[in-house]
Amino acid sequence: MSEIKIPELAESITEGTISQWLVNKGDKVEKGDAVVELETDKVNVEVNTDYAGVITEIIHEEGADVEVGDVIANVDENGEAGASASAEEKEVPAEDTGAKEEKAPATSSEAPKEDKQKEQNGQDDASGNSQDVIASPAARKRARELGIDLSDVQARDPLGRIRPEDVDSAAKGGSEKTESKPAAKAESKNQSEQPEKTEFDKPVERIKMSRRRQTIANRLVDVQQESAMLTTFNEVDMSAIMKLRNQRKEDFKEKHGVKLGFMSFFTKAVIGALKDFPLLNAEIQGKEIVKKKFYDIGIAVSTDEGLVVPVVRDADKLDFAGVEKEIGNLGQKAINKELALNDLQGGTFTITNGGTFGSMLSTPILNSPQVGILGMHNIQKRPVVMPDDSIEVRPMMYLAVSYDHRIVDGKEAVQFLVRIKELLEDPYDLLLEG
Repeated sequence: MSEIKIPELAESITEGTISQWLVNKGDKVEKGDAVVELETDKVNVEVNTDYAGVITEIIHEEGADVEVGDVIANVDENGEAGASASAEEKEVPAEDTGAKEEKAPATSSEAPKEDKQKEQNGQDDASGNSQDVIASPAARKRARELGIDLSDVQARDPLGRIRPEDVDSAAKGGSEKTESKPAAKAESKNQSEQPEKTEFDKPVERIKMSRRRQTIANRLVDVQQESAMLTTFNEVDMSAIMKLRNQRKEDFKEKHGVKLGFMSFFTKAVIGALKDFPLLNAEIQGKEIVKKKFYDIGIAVSTDEGLVVPVVRDADKLDFAGVEKEIGNLGQKAINKELALNDLQGGTFTITNGGTFGSMLSTPILNSPQVGILGMHNIQKRPVVMPDDSIEVRPMMYLAVSYDHRIVDGKEAVQFLVRIKELLEDPYDLLLEG
C-alpha cells in the first residue's frame, strides 16, 4: 500500500484546504495523475499521485484542512479498479450502521482491519450509541478527540452522513454531554478565545470563509498592526493621456495586437518615480532596509474568490505593448484560475485600480512586505482653475499612495506621488523612455 501525501508547494505555503477530489475510492490512477485540487492562500493547485494503482482510501474529505506531508489517500499498486469500492460497501454497515461483525464474513487477511474497527467501535461505545450513527472515519476520529457523542451531532449532509465539520460545530455548541468530558473542556478553552457567534431573531446565512479569504483578512490586519501605514493624496489631469491614446490607439493595436490602456502609462510612471525615490521600492528585513534594483510591479486583480496580485516581471525592461500584453495575460489567468505560484510572488511595488468599480477615493492597504502601493480611481470631469485663472472642465483622477512610514518619510512619499503626477500629465516623455 502506498500513500499520497501533500507535497512541498512553495516556501511560504505550508497548508491548504481540500477543494475537490478528482478521483473516487476504487478508481484506477496512473503515476502523475491529478487526484485532488488543493486551495491555498494564493492559488488552487492540483496534487498528483506518485504511484499507479487503485485508490483504496480517501483519508481527508473535501473541506478538510491539511498540511505539507499529510497523508490524504492510499493507493494499492496491485489493486484492480472497483475492488476497494466493493470492499467499502461491505464494510460501511459494520462501521456506520452498527451491523454485527459476525454478519460480515472475513478472510484471515481482513482480520486486522476488523480488529481495528472493533477497537474504534469500543471507543465510540464510551460516548453512547455512536456506532449506530452514519459518520465518516475522519468524523469519528474527530469526535473521539473532542469527546463528542456522535448521536448528539446534527449532520448537514442530505444523506445524514456526519462529517468532521459537523463534529466541530457540535463542539462549539457546548451541549451538556460535551461539557462533561475533559477533551471537550480543552476545546472549549480554545474556543473561548474566538468571538462568540451572535444568534439572530431574523433570517441570516452563514458562509464559511474560503482559505484565501481568511488569509486576505489576516494579512490585511497584520499589515496595519506591523507597519506604520500612512496615505498621501494628489490628483492628476488625464487630458494629455486621453488625447494621446485617441491619437495612437488604432495604430498601436494594429501594430502590437493589443489595446493601449491606462495601466501601461501608470506602470511606466510608477517605475520612473521609483527610480527617483528608491525607498518606495524597498522592504524591511530585520534591522536592514533592502533596496531592490529591479522593478517587478504587482497589478491587483479582483476575482470571484478575492483579490490577487500577479506580478509583471522586469516591467522596466518592457515597452508599452509588452506591459499591456503581460497585464492582459495575467488578468485572464486570474479570471480562469490558472495563476501559478510564481505569478504571485516577489513583487516590489503594487498598483490597484478601484476606479474600475467606480471608486472616487480610497486608502489602499500595503501588500506586505512591500512598503508602497498606488491607488488609482475613476476619472471624473471637474472644473479646474488654469494658470491664467480661467476655469476649464478637465478629466481628473484622484491618486493615493500608501506607504510604510518606518522607512519612507512623508516628504519622500509626497514627492514620489508628485513625480507620478508630472509623468502622467506629460506622457510623451514616458513613451520616449518606454
